[in-house]
This record gives sequence, structure tokens and C-alpha cells, in this order.
Amino acid sequence: MTVMAAAVAGGVALTLAAGGGAAAGERVAAPGERVVERGRFMPPVPYGPTRALTYDRRLVPAGAWIRVEQRTDAAGTTVTARLEGLRPGQAYGAHVHTGPCGADPKAAGGHYQHVPKPEADPRNEVWLDFTADAHGSGVAGARQAWGFRPGGAASVVLHDEPGGAGARIACFTVPFAPRGSAPERPALVRPVPERPALVRPVPEKPAPESPVPENPAPARSAPGGPAPAEKA
Repeated sequence: MTVMAAAVAGGVALTLAAGGGAAAGERVAAPGERVVERGRFMPPVPYGPTRALTYDRRLVPAGAWIRVEQRTDAAGTTVTARLEGLRPGQAYGAHVHTGPCGADPKAAGGHYQHVPKPEADPRNEVWLDFTADAHGSGVAGARQAWGFRPGGAASVVLHDEPGGAGARIACFTVPFAPRGSAPERPALVRPVPERPALVRPVPEKPAPESPVPENPAPARSAPGGPAPAEKA
């Protein structure tokens, strides 16, 4: 596994194994499967669910911002996270978890593991540890040679220290896409109108008629018959 992490000054994020930006809340299923989610952390409230929750406003203040992107292709899965508004200089742990966020930090379940094991292992999980810069911004990315199982990965949990443990201080629900989940798009086929066969009409020829002579020849008497009368 390759893990990348960096602090970004001035709120300008480093792009890791990803393309251009995306609109807020965009979720795209495209060839190669791509998921982009964005939100602002708020404390748990009893009157409505929030996808981005902070459990420790000292380390993750209300209004802090997070963006998570997932890309999956034939070679594996890349997950990147960008955050702003955090405590400057703080080192954070972050991992993909199995359940969505809830008012109870334990609602997100444990680390997502490609092969279920009792111990935490960055080669078998998605770790996104980073240290916030002087402006409270940070970015991290991880690349694995496998994809998520359907319904197996559902959130990114922030911890108060890097590594495989640490207290849960924030959670962001992300509908990660499993490998091979992108729907196939049917090819666009425009119907070609049928052209009628070009048939050239053949003019009908009238039936030939027997010619009628204008001045028919006088009939001749049969031999031995009376001779015509002579003129006086």
C-alpha cells in the first residue's frame, strides 16, 4: 500500500491520484467508479442527522470542512481526504470505517479491512493520517490494490493521534462504491431511417395494331369469270 500525507498551506490542497475538482455533494458513478463527498462538521443534534459530526470541538471545530474522494479502477482503489478549519499543527489519525456516523462515536464500527483480521494493519485497511498545517488545513491519500465490498465501507473517522488507535474525535459518512458497481451505460445508437428502394417505373408499351391501308387495291375476279365491260 502507498500512503501519502501532507499539510497544505493557505488552504490550497494537493491532488493525489485524482483528477479535477467536483461540485459539493457530487456523487458520480462513472467508468472506473468515482465518489466525491463534501461536508462541514457539526456537533450531534437530537433533531436531525448530520453526515459530518465532531465529537471534540477543540480538535475539530464546528464548521471545519472535509472533502473525500474515491477512485476505483482495474488496478485498485485510491481514497483522498482534504480538510480545513482544524487545529493548526495537530497530528490526526484517519481511517475508513465500516458503518455510517452516529451520535455515538462507536456507531461507525471498526476499520474497514480487506481481509478481516483481529489486528489493525495499514496494508489491509485505508489509513489517511496527516498533520494540519499552520492554517489548520491538511490532505492525505491512500492507494490499495483491492476494492471495497458492497456495503462494507461507509465512513471516514478522525482520531486524536496517528496510527491504528486513538480517541474518535470526528466522523464523516461516505457512500463508498464497491469495485464493479458502476452501471454500464448502453451505447447511444441513433436509428437510421430506412430508405425506400429506388425503383424507376418502366413505361408500358402499347400492343401493336395492324395497319389499315388507305386505298385498298380493287378486288380481282377469279380466273374464268366475266371480263370487265369495255368503255364505249
